[in-house]
Amino acid sequence: MTAVTSEKTRKTSKKSSLSTGVYWPYMIPGLVAFTLIVIVSFIWNIYLSFTKWNGLGTPKWIGLENYQKLMVDDTFWQSFLHSVVFIFAMAIVPTILGLLIAAALFDYISPRFGNVTSAGARAGFFLPQIIPIPIAGLLWTWMLSSQTGIVNKILTDWGHPEWAQNWLGDANWAMFSVTIVLIWIQVGYTIVIFMSGLARADQSVHEAAAIDGASWFQRFRIITLNQLAPEIAVVLLTTTVAALKVFAPVYVMTQGGPGTATTVPAYYSYFNFIQTSKVGYGAAIATVLALLLIVMSLIIFRYQNKQGENR
Repeated sequence: MTAVTSEKTRKTSKKSSLSTGVYWPYMIPGLVAFTLIVIVSFIWNIYLSFTKWNGLGTPKWIGLENYQKLMVDDTFWQSFLHSVVFIFAMAIVPTILGLLIAAALFDYISPRFGNVTSAGARAGFFLPQIIPIPIAGLLWTWMLSSQTGIVNKILTDWGHPEWAQNWLGDANWAMFSVTIVLIWIQVGYTIVIFMSGLARADQSVHEAAAIDGASWFQRFRIITLNQLAPEIAVVLLTTTVAALKVFAPVYVMTQGGPGTATTVPAYYSYFNFIQTSKVGYGAAIATVLALLLIVMSLIIFRYQNKQGENR
Protein backbone atom coordinates (compact mmCIF):
# COMPACT_ATOMS: atom_id res chain seq x y z
CA MET A 1 0.00 0.00 0.00
CA THR A 2 2.83 2.35 0.88
CA ALA A 3 4.62 1.56 -2.36
CA VAL A 4 1.47 2.31 -4.39
CA THR A 5 1.00 5.61 -2.57
CA SER A 6 4.63 6.58 -3.14
CA GLU A 7 4.33 5.73 -6.83
CA LYS A 8 1.20 7.89 -7.16
CA THR A 9 2.90 10.76 -5.34
CA ARG A 10 5.94 10.46 -7.64
CA LYS A 11 3.77 10.48 -10.76
CA THR A 12 1.78 13.44 -9.49
CA SER A 13 4.97 15.40 -8.73
CA LYS A 14 6.40 14.52 -12.13
CA LYS A 15 3.17 15.58 -13.86
CA SER A 16 3.14 18.85 -11.89
CA SER A 17 6.77 19.53 -12.86
CA LEU A 18 6.01 18.87 -16.52
CA SER A 19 2.97 21.13 -16.38
CA THR A 20 5.02 23.89 -14.81
CA GLY A 21 7.67 23.50 -17.48
CA VAL A 22 5.07 23.92 -20.21
CA TYR A 23 4.17 27.42 -18.98
CA TRP A 24 7.71 28.75 -18.60
CA PRO A 25 8.07 29.96 -22.23
CA TYR A 26 4.95 32.10 -21.84
CA MET A 27 6.53 33.85 -18.84
CA ILE A 28 9.66 34.89 -20.72
CA PRO A 29 8.21 38.08 -22.34
CA GLY A 30 6.90 39.29 -19.00
CA LEU A 31 10.17 38.49 -17.22
CA VAL A 32 12.18 40.28 -19.90
CA ALA A 33 9.92 43.34 -19.73
CA PHE A 34 10.03 43.33 -15.91
CA THR A 35 13.83 43.08 -15.95
CA LEU A 36 14.30 45.90 -18.45
CA ILE A 37 11.62 48.26 -17.13
CA VAL A 38 11.82 47.64 -13.38
CA ILE A 39 15.06 45.92 -12.35
CA VAL A 40 17.45 47.73 -14.71
CA SER A 41 15.75 51.08 -14.10
CA PHE A 42 15.91 50.60 -10.34
CA ILE A 43 19.62 49.71 -10.43
CA TRP A 44 20.31 52.72 -12.70
CA ASN A 45 18.37 54.96 -10.31
CA ILE A 46 20.43 53.72 -7.36
CA TYR A 47 23.63 54.45 -9.29
CA LEU A 48 22.44 57.96 -10.16
CA SER A 49 21.66 58.63 -6.50
CA PHE A 50 25.42 58.52 -5.85
CA THR A 51 26.16 61.03 -8.60
CA LYS A 52 25.74 64.68 -9.49
CA TRP A 53 24.07 64.95 -12.90
CA ASN A 54 21.82 67.39 -14.73
CA GLY A 55 20.67 64.88 -17.35
CA LEU A 56 23.36 65.78 -19.88
CA GLY A 57 26.87 64.48 -20.27
CA THR A 58 28.43 61.98 -17.88
CA PRO A 59 27.23 61.63 -14.26
CA LYS A 60 29.85 62.68 -11.70
CA TRP A 61 30.34 60.25 -8.80
CA ILE A 62 29.96 62.03 -5.44
CA GLY A 63 29.34 59.09 -3.10
CA LEU A 64 26.92 59.66 -0.22
CA GLU A 65 26.71 63.41 -0.67
CA ASN A 66 23.08 63.34 -1.88
CA TYR A 67 22.00 61.20 1.07
CA GLN A 68 23.84 63.44 3.50
CA LYS A 69 22.03 66.40 2.01
CA LEU A 70 18.71 64.59 2.42
CA MET A 71 19.30 64.21 6.14
CA VAL A 72 19.29 67.99 6.61
CA ASP A 73 16.73 68.85 3.92
CA ASP A 74 13.68 70.30 5.67
CA THR A 75 11.51 69.93 2.55
CA PHE A 76 12.37 66.23 2.32
CA TRP A 77 11.30 65.57 5.92
CA GLN A 78 8.27 67.80 5.51
CA SER A 79 7.20 65.74 2.50
CA PHE A 80 7.22 62.58 4.63
CA LEU A 81 5.16 64.35 7.30
CA HIS A 82 2.66 65.14 4.56
CA SER A 83 2.67 61.44 3.66
CA VAL A 84 1.60 60.70 7.23
CA VAL A 85 -1.39 63.00 6.70
CA PHE A 86 -2.17 61.20 3.44
CA ILE A 87 -1.97 57.85 5.23
CA PHE A 88 -4.74 59.20 7.45
CA ALA A 89 -6.68 60.27 4.34
CA MET A 90 -6.11 57.15 2.23
CA ALA A 91 -5.89 54.42 4.88
CA ILE A 92 -7.41 55.28 8.26
CA VAL A 93 -10.50 57.29 7.28
CA PRO A 94 -11.46 55.19 4.20
CA THR A 95 -11.10 52.01 6.26
CA ILE A 96 -13.45 53.30 8.96
CA LEU A 97 -15.95 54.68 6.45
CA GLY A 98 -15.68 51.55 4.30
CA LEU A 99 -16.45 49.29 7.25
CA LEU A 100 -19.53 51.29 8.25
CA ILE A 101 -20.87 51.71 4.71
CA ALA A 102 -20.19 48.09 3.72
CA ALA A 103 -21.94 46.82 6.85
CA ALA A 104 -24.90 49.14 6.22
CA LEU A 105 -25.18 47.98 2.59
CA PHE A 106 -24.90 44.33 3.54
CA ASP A 107 -27.07 44.31 6.66
CA TYR A 108 -29.66 46.99 5.87
CA ILE A 109 -29.83 48.08 2.23
CA SER A 110 -29.58 44.63 0.64
CA PRO A 111 -32.22 42.85 2.80
CA ARG A 112 -34.73 45.73 2.56
CA PHE A 113 -34.19 47.13 -0.94
CA GLY A 114 -32.68 44.19 -2.78
CA ASN A 115 -29.27 43.23 -4.10
CA VAL A 116 -29.68 45.44 -7.18
CA THR A 117 -29.94 48.59 -5.05
CA SER A 118 -27.02 47.48 -2.91
CA ALA A 119 -24.89 46.71 -5.99
CA GLY A 120 -25.79 50.09 -7.53
CA ALA A 121 -24.75 51.91 -4.36
CA ARG A 122 -21.51 49.94 -4.22
CA ALA A 123 -20.78 50.78 -7.85
CA GLY A 124 -21.45 54.46 -7.15
CA PHE A 125 -18.96 54.48 -4.29
CA PHE A 126 -16.41 52.63 -6.44
CA LEU A 127 -16.77 55.01 -9.41
CA PRO A 128 -13.95 57.39 -8.29
CA GLN A 129 -11.56 54.42 -8.42
CA ILE A 130 -12.08 53.94 -12.16
CA ILE A 131 -11.98 57.64 -13.10
CA PRO A 132 -8.46 58.53 -14.29
CA ILE A 133 -6.70 60.46 -11.53
CA PRO A 134 -5.78 63.41 -13.80
CA ILE A 135 -9.44 63.79 -14.79
CA ALA A 136 -10.66 63.53 -11.20
CA GLY A 137 -8.00 66.00 -10.04
CA LEU A 138 -8.91 68.45 -12.79
CA LEU A 139 -12.62 68.26 -11.93
CA TRP A 140 -11.91 68.90 -8.26
CA THR A 141 -9.58 71.77 -9.19
CA TRP A 142 -12.45 73.42 -11.07
CA MET A 143 -14.87 72.77 -8.21
CA LEU A 144 -12.50 74.20 -5.60
CA SER A 145 -11.47 77.25 -7.64
CA SER A 146 -11.59 80.39 -5.52
CA GLN A 147 -13.12 82.45 -8.35
CA THR A 148 -15.42 80.16 -10.34
CA GLY A 149 -15.61 76.99 -8.22
CA ILE A 150 -18.99 75.51 -7.40
CA VAL A 151 -18.04 74.97 -3.73
CA ASN A 152 -17.55 78.68 -3.06
CA LYS A 153 -20.64 79.50 -5.12
CA ILE A 154 -22.80 77.17 -3.03
CA LEU A 155 -21.42 78.60 0.21
CA THR A 156 -22.11 82.14 -1.04
CA ASP A 157 -25.63 81.27 -2.23
CA TRP A 158 -26.38 79.76 1.17
CA GLY A 159 -25.59 83.10 2.76
CA HIS A 160 -22.13 82.31 4.08
CA PRO A 161 -19.66 84.12 1.79
CA GLU A 162 -17.21 84.27 4.70
CA TRP A 163 -16.87 80.46 4.43
CA ALA A 164 -15.60 80.71 0.86
CA GLN A 165 -11.87 80.05 0.74
CA ASN A 166 -8.98 79.79 -1.68
CA TRP A 167 -9.05 76.04 -1.15
CA LEU A 168 -6.00 75.10 -3.21
CA GLY A 169 -4.10 78.39 -3.16
CA ASP A 170 -4.02 78.94 0.60
CA ALA A 171 -1.41 76.97 2.54
CA ASN A 172 -3.85 76.69 5.45
CA TRP A 173 -6.48 74.94 3.30
CA ALA A 174 -4.58 73.17 0.51
CA MET A 175 -3.69 70.06 2.51
CA PHE A 176 -7.24 69.77 3.84
CA SER A 177 -8.67 70.03 0.32
CA VAL A 178 -6.37 67.39 -1.15
CA THR A 179 -7.11 65.15 1.83
CA ILE A 180 -10.86 65.31 1.15
CA VAL A 181 -10.31 64.39 -2.49
CA LEU A 182 -8.12 61.41 -1.52
CA ILE A 183 -10.78 60.15 0.88
CA TRP A 184 -13.38 60.46 -1.90
CA ILE A 185 -11.17 58.47 -4.27
CA GLN A 186 -10.16 55.74 -1.83
CA VAL A 187 -13.33 54.88 0.09
CA GLY A 188 -14.86 52.87 -2.78
CA TYR A 189 -11.93 50.45 -2.77
CA THR A 190 -12.38 49.66 0.91
CA ILE A 191 -16.14 49.18 0.52
CA VAL A 192 -15.69 46.59 -2.24
CA ILE A 193 -13.10 44.64 -0.23
CA PHE A 194 -15.21 44.63 2.92
CA MET A 195 -18.37 43.67 1.02
CA SER A 196 -16.50 40.66 -0.34
CA GLY A 197 -15.36 39.80 3.17
CA LEU A 198 -18.91 40.02 4.52
CA ALA A 199 -20.14 37.74 1.73
CA ARG A 200 -17.73 34.98 2.82
CA ALA A 201 -18.40 35.42 6.55
CA ASP A 202 -20.61 33.01 8.48
CA GLN A 203 -23.96 34.78 8.85
CA SER A 204 -25.36 32.22 11.29
CA VAL A 205 -23.34 33.89 14.05
CA HIS A 206 -25.07 37.21 13.33
CA GLU A 207 -28.48 35.53 13.29
CA ALA A 208 -27.82 33.82 16.63
CA ALA A 209 -26.64 37.10 18.18
CA ALA A 210 -29.73 38.92 16.85
CA ILE A 211 -32.01 36.26 18.35
CA ASP A 212 -30.23 36.72 21.69
CA GLY A 213 -31.08 40.44 21.54
CA ALA A 214 -27.78 41.94 20.39
CA SER A 215 -28.15 45.31 18.68
CA TRP A 216 -26.75 45.99 15.21
CA PHE A 217 -23.87 48.01 16.62
CA GLN A 218 -23.02 45.27 19.13
CA ARG A 219 -22.96 42.69 16.33
CA PHE A 220 -20.87 45.00 14.18
CA ARG A 221 -18.35 45.69 16.96
CA ILE A 222 -17.99 42.15 18.29
CA ILE A 223 -18.68 39.89 15.28
CA THR A 224 -18.21 41.84 12.05
CA LEU A 225 -14.90 43.45 12.97
CA ASN A 226 -13.46 40.08 14.04
CA GLN A 227 -14.69 38.33 10.89
CA LEU A 228 -13.18 41.05 8.70
CA ALA A 229 -9.82 41.15 10.50
CA PRO A 230 -7.85 39.74 7.51
CA GLU A 231 -9.48 42.19 5.08
CA ILE A 232 -8.92 45.12 7.45
CA ALA A 233 -5.22 44.31 7.78
CA VAL A 234 -4.70 43.94 4.03
CA VAL A 235 -6.64 47.14 3.26
CA LEU A 236 -4.65 49.12 5.81
CA LEU A 237 -1.34 47.86 4.43
CA THR A 238 -2.17 48.35 0.74
CA THR A 239 -3.68 51.80 1.24
CA THR A 240 -0.70 52.84 3.36
CA VAL A 241 1.61 51.88 0.48
CA ALA A 242 -0.61 53.84 -1.91
CA ALA A 243 -0.45 56.87 0.39
CA LEU A 244 3.35 56.76 0.56
CA LYS A 245 3.68 56.80 -3.24
CA VAL A 246 0.83 59.21 -4.03
CA PHE A 247 1.75 61.59 -6.84
CA ALA A 248 -0.93 62.27 -9.45
CA PRO A 249 -3.52 64.10 -7.27
CA VAL A 250 -0.83 66.40 -5.85
CA TYR A 251 0.67 67.04 -9.27
CA VAL A 252 -2.68 67.84 -10.90
CA MET A 253 -4.25 69.87 -8.10
CA THR A 254 -1.46 71.79 -6.35
CA GLN A 255 1.94 70.79 -7.79
CA GLY A 256 3.16 70.54 -4.21
CA GLY A 257 2.09 74.06 -3.35
CA PRO A 258 1.38 76.64 -2.35
CA GLY A 259 5.09 76.71 -1.52
CA THR A 260 5.71 73.22 -0.14
CA ALA A 261 2.39 72.91 1.71
CA THR A 262 1.37 69.70 -0.10
CA THR A 263 4.73 68.35 -1.28
CA VAL A 264 5.09 64.57 -0.93
CA PRO A 265 8.21 62.41 -1.55
CA ALA A 266 7.14 61.24 -5.02
CA TYR A 267 6.44 64.80 -6.16
CA TYR A 268 9.62 66.13 -4.53
CA SER A 269 11.63 63.53 -6.41
CA TYR A 270 9.91 64.53 -9.67
CA PHE A 271 10.54 68.21 -8.91
CA ASN A 272 14.27 67.62 -8.57
CA PHE A 273 14.41 65.28 -11.56
CA ILE A 274 12.52 67.45 -14.04
CA GLN A 275 12.13 71.03 -12.88
CA THR A 276 15.54 71.67 -11.31
CA SER A 277 17.56 69.04 -13.26
CA LYS A 278 19.09 67.73 -10.03
CA VAL A 279 18.84 64.17 -11.30
CA GLY A 280 21.16 62.64 -8.71
CA TYR A 281 19.32 64.26 -5.81
CA GLY A 282 15.95 63.27 -7.22
CA ALA A 283 17.25 59.70 -7.63
CA ALA A 284 18.29 59.65 -3.95
CA ILE A 285 14.77 60.66 -2.89
CA ALA A 286 13.27 58.04 -5.20
CA THR A 287 15.63 55.37 -3.82
CA VAL A 288 14.69 56.08 -0.22
CA LEU A 289 10.99 55.99 -1.13
CA ALA A 290 11.41 52.77 -3.15
CA LEU A 291 13.20 51.02 -0.28
CA LEU A 292 10.42 52.06 2.10
CA LEU A 293 7.79 50.72 -0.32
CA ILE A 294 9.70 47.44 -0.69
CA VAL A 295 9.68 46.99 3.09
CA MET A 296 5.93 47.67 3.18
CA SER A 297 5.35 45.20 0.32
CA LEU A 298 7.31 42.50 2.12
CA ILE A 299 5.14 43.06 5.18
CA ILE A 300 2.03 42.63 3.01
CA PHE A 301 3.30 39.42 1.40
CA ARG A 302 4.38 37.97 4.73
CA TYR A 303 1.00 38.73 6.27
CA GLN A 304 -0.90 37.25 3.31
CA ASN A 305 1.18 34.07 3.42
CA LYS A 306 0.61 33.77 7.15
CA GLN A 307 -3.13 34.20 6.67
CA GLY A 308 -3.09 31.57 3.91
CA GLU A 309 -1.32 29.07 6.19
CA ASN A 310 -3.80 29.66 9.01
CA ARG A 311 -6.83 28.97 6.82
